[in-house]
Order: sequence, then structure tokens, then C-alpha cells
Amino acid sequence: MKEKTTRQANHGQTESSKDRIEKRTKQATGAAVSTVKEMLIAFGQETGRKLRWLRRRTRRIMREARAHRFPESDRLPVLIALLCWGLFPFWGSLLRERLRGRRKQSIRRTHLFQVLDETLGKVHPVVYMVLACAIAGVVLYSSFYTRGTTVTYDGRELGNVSSKTEAETVRKNLEEVTTQVLGETFTIDDSLISYSSAMMLRTEIDDAETYEEQLTKEIGLVSQAYCLYINGTRIGATPYEGALEELLEQLQKASSDENTISCTFSEEVEIRREVVPADAVMNLGYIAELLYSTKTAEVTYEVKRGDTWSQIAESHDLTTKELQALNPGYNINKLQIGEVLTLSASVPYLTMTVVERESYVDDIAFDVIYTDSADLYQGDYKVTSKGEYGKADVMATATYVNGEEIDRTILSSVTLKEPVTEYRLQGTKPRPSWMPTGTFRWPCTGKITSTFGGRKSPGGIGSTNHKGIDIGAPKGTPVYAADGGTVTYSGWMSGYGYLVRISHGNGYETYYGHNSSLLVKVGQHVYKGQQIAKVGSTGNSTGNHCHFEVRYNGVAKNPRNYLP
Repeated sequence: MKEKTTRQANHGQTESSKDRIEKRTKQATGAAVSTVKEMLIAFGQETGRKLRWLRRRTRRIMREARAHRFPESDRLPVLIALLCWGLFPFWGSLLRERLRGRRKQSIRRTHLFQVLDETLGKVHPVVYMVLACAIAGVVLYSSFYTRGTTVTYDGRELGNVSSKTEAETVRKNLEEVTTQVLGETFTIDDSLISYSSAMMLRTEIDDAETYEEQLTKEIGLVSQAYCLYINGTRIGATPYEGALEELLEQLQKASSDENTISCTFSEEVEIRREVVPADAVMNLGYIAELLYSTKTAEVTYEVKRGDTWSQIAESHDLTTKELQALNPGYNINKLQIGEVLTLSASVPYLTMTVVERESYVDDIAFDVIYTDSADLYQGDYKVTSKGEYGKADVMATATYVNGEEIDRTILSSVTLKEPVTEYRLQGTKPRPSWMPTGTFRWPCTGKITSTFGGRKSPGGIGSTNHKGIDIGAPKGTPVYAADGGTVTYSGWMSGYGYLVRISHGNGYETYYGHNSSLLVKVGQHVYKGQQIAKVGSTGNSTGNHCHFEVRYNGVAKNPRNYLP
């Protein structure tokens, strides 16, 4: 019973607390609403006050304006408004004047038409028709005929132009162009050219450009042509429009097929229409032949310290033989600093760069495994198990410049057959110094005075079928073994004079003739570069030189094919 009484008391206290909170909330809300109302009332009163002031100010300005008293103010907006107000009368007067002027013009045109209509109305219909037909005839005649000038050159009529002034302008321009092209002053003789004016059909009158072409062709010193330029140099000219473009396109098509990705010229190729000397115009076939050929454009190289013949050749993509062919007579074993070597004698007019997509089966290189062997000399090898190349299906892009491949990019490669590894023995036994290397060096320094093959007999004492080469050098110049080997002859041999013969053990023998003295004996082993004799003029000889032969299995070979 006691607990129930306590809960009721607490419930009464809770309800009284809620009432107090609600009462306070209503009071606060009422206060806020009252504040907002007061602010709105104050804002409205202030705005009303400003509007009343603005109306009073505006009425005052208007009264002063009507009384022609100009109001004043220091405020910028008021000054701008006063300025615009003062300009209104000026703009109004301008507008009224423009409208009045247009109205006068309209009245004047209307009056003119009325007068004309009244005048024509009094004319007899027949006269009216005659006048109308006459006017129509004049209009038609003027549309088909005009006054033109006929130009005659050296008794031959060239064409018609609109006026003599235009003809003289064309003549002056042609004289200036011809002077510029030929490089000398040129004028057209007045006695050769004449003009006559008359009425003619408009369709018979040529434009200035057509007349200029006719006059240029008649004089025959220069000609309008389409010129082919390669890297800024004029190669040829033709009078036919589009012919050069077609020729270049044919050149590209000839180097292309269904696998061609691109075909371009490396040089800057340009076709211009210009005036050239008449003799510069050539047959299109000759231009084509010229583009397929090469031009002389020598490329040279100056020898520097440390250069060798083989290094120079390799660095410029040449073989030693090709470099020797471009520079006959040079001592390749004794280059002098400052000597100028020729690297290229000619280059093509056009460099065609073609990129092709290629699909092919290629070899896959096999690996080689070496095993040391004391039974073989150093540098010698013996295959114990032969390797085999693998096969791969390859897709690639190849770049060719004038038919020569300069780059290849593999796009994909699918192995069809794996390669088989090869096994070899490699020698470790020291190689004797006299063992042949397989390559030859020059036996001495000097200039070639007689080449291999047929020749005139020098002094009537030499062979007409020269089996070697003669290298001219002073008496006593050292003669060296071209490669390692064994001396098989050292002594006098009829026309050879004092001769040294060396067998190189691989089917090759070398001969060294006309020596003044010999430094080796038969059976002696010699190494490559060892001195074996001295230059002389013994035997059938007309002067000091070394006769050098290379024989393979007894057959004489051209030594130049074996020397660096």
C-alpha cells in the first residue's frame, strides 16, 4: 500500500516537470517570433523612407529640368542618369530627321514612276513595242558581244584579249620572267607585235593566262612546265600535267606487292609548275631512266691517326676489296695521315624505303658444347656429335632501302622443330708459330706495277700470262712470308731469279720471285710475317720488285682476291 502511494507521488512530480518544460518552450518561441516581427517592421519602415526620399528627389530633378535648371550631383550613378536624360532630345531629333529623309525619297520615287507611266501611256502601242524591242536588242547584243583586241605576232594571229592594256601587261610580265629565267635582258621587238580592236563575241576572248601561254609558246625561249625537284634540285621538267605524279606512283608500285606495308622516298620530292628554259623540258621516258640510274656524288674520308684499311672499310659498310677498287694504287699496309680515300663514287637519285610484312620458316641455331682436348692444337676443333638446326614459323616486318635490307623486326615466332645440340673438342696443345693461319698478308710494301692475268710483255722479256702480281719497291726492301708454312724451294729458278716457295699445308703455296738475296733454306719452318728475302731484280725483270703468286693445288690464283 505504501509503495503504491509512493509511485503516484512520483508520477505527479513527473507530470508537473513536463508542464514546466512546455511552458518555457512556448515562451521562447513567442519571444523569437516577436523579434522577427519587429525586424521586419523596422526593415519595412526604412525601405519606405528611402522610397519616399527617392520619389521626392526624382520629382525635384524633373521640375528643375522643365525649368531649364540643370541639377547637379557628386554621385556617379546620378551623373550617368543625368547624361542619358540630356541626350534623349538629341537622339530623338536624329531619328525624326532620318525618318523624314526616307519619306521624301519614297515620295520622289513614286512621283517618278507616275510621270513615266503617264508619259508611256500617251505613246502609241506600236512605238512602245519598237522601243521595247530596241532596248531588248541592245541588252542582248551587249551580253554576247564586247569590244576586244586581236594580237598578232610576226604575222601570226595569237588570240583575242579584252584590251590592249591587258595585252601590254602580259607582254611586260613575260619579258620580266624570261629575263629572270635566262639570266639576260630580253624584250619583245615592237615591230613583231601588233594590236587591232573591234567588236567580237565574248566567247572568243581569251583570259590573260591563256594568252600568256600562247605568246610564250610562240617566242619559244621559255616554257611553262611541271618540274620534278629532289632535295631542292631540279631533275627534269615536262609540259604534261600529272605525268610526274604518275611516274613516281609507278616507281612505288614497282617496289610494292600485296605484303607491302609502306613505300616512301627518303628524299624530299616536290613537283612545281614554273617557267623554265625551253631546252630544260625533256621526254618523260628520259626522266624515268634518270630516276632509275645513279648520280655522281663522291663521298670521301680523310685518314686519321690509328686508322687501318680494314677498320675504315668496316665502318663504312664496305669490304676491303670494295675499298681497294675505289682507291686503286693505295698502299693498304701503310696509310698516311691526311690521305683522302674515296668511299662512294655514285648514289641513286631516289632512295626507296619499303617496309614489308614477311612470313617464312627460319632456322633456329643450335647450341655448341666444347670439351678440351690435348690432342688438338689451340684454335682447332673436332665435331664429335653434329648439331641440327631447329625450325620456326616466323612473322616479321623488314625494311629495305633500294632493295637492301637494313632492319628486321620479329613480330612472332612459333617453334616447329627444336634444335639439336652439337658437341665439339677444342684443342689445348700450343700451336707452333709456323702453323698457317689460313689468311694472307702483303709480302712487302709498294705499288702494284703489274696485275694478274694477260698483259704486254715488259721489255719483251716477261710472260704475257702473268701468274701473280708485281709489287714495286726499292732494292733491299724486306720480303715477308704471307702466312706460316714450310719452305719447299729457296734458290735460283730461271725467269724467277732468286725464288722462295712456301707450302702452307692446306693446298696453298706462295711464290716470292726476283729477290736480291734469300734468308731461308728448304725445309725451314717460317711464321706469318717473318722476313724471308730482300727485293731485287734478278731473272727476267725490268726493275726492282717482288713477284708474288698464290697457287691452290698447283693452279695460279689472283693474289688480290686473298690480300686485305
